[in-house]
Amino acid sequence: MPRIMTAGLEVVVLPATTYIIALTAAGAFNRWIYTDGRDFPANMAENPQFSGYSIGRWADKDGDGRYDTLIVETRGMKGPRGFEATGIPVHEDNQTIVKERIYLDKTNPNMLHDEITTIDHALTRPWTITKDYRRNPTTQPIWWAETQCAENNGDGFLMPYKKDQPPPDLRYFNSRK
Repeated sequence: MPRIMTAGLEVVVLPATTYIIALTAAGAFNRWIYTDGRDFPANMAENPQFSGYSIGRWADKDGDGRYDTLIVETRGMKGPRGFEATGIPVHEDNQTIVKERIYLDKTNPNMLHDEITTIDHALTRPWTITKDYRRNPTTQPIWWAETQCAENNGDGFLMPYKKDQPPPDLRYFNSRK
């Protein structure tokens, strides 16, 4: 965050959580925006996440009785990371705050806008940018291929899951034929 919002997005809106799947050349990154009224956890610094911890709320910005804008604040992001695709780094203290206003265009329902404001100690003032996303309306869903595939990257054995963990030997697994 906020770099992952420069990718192609899939957005799933549910009553208590909005899920954003960002599709990049480096893989798919998942984001949860909690809209159930919770606060930020007290122990965020103990377990920072790549995309941070996002709290949101729906707002009726034009007063027509329908929620039309998702207002989000994200904190607790894991570093080091960059602001956007150029790789310019955020401050090493990892105290970045990202505020967003996500809404559909009033004249084009296939256009989504995301006004992103980044507050970081590496900056002299908050940095704001608006990202525009065009929806590809189709009658059938598009199933994107998983881009983070571990196939053919080893010697035929399972790879370690944790740092300094030896890989398990496949000879100890029953084969199914």
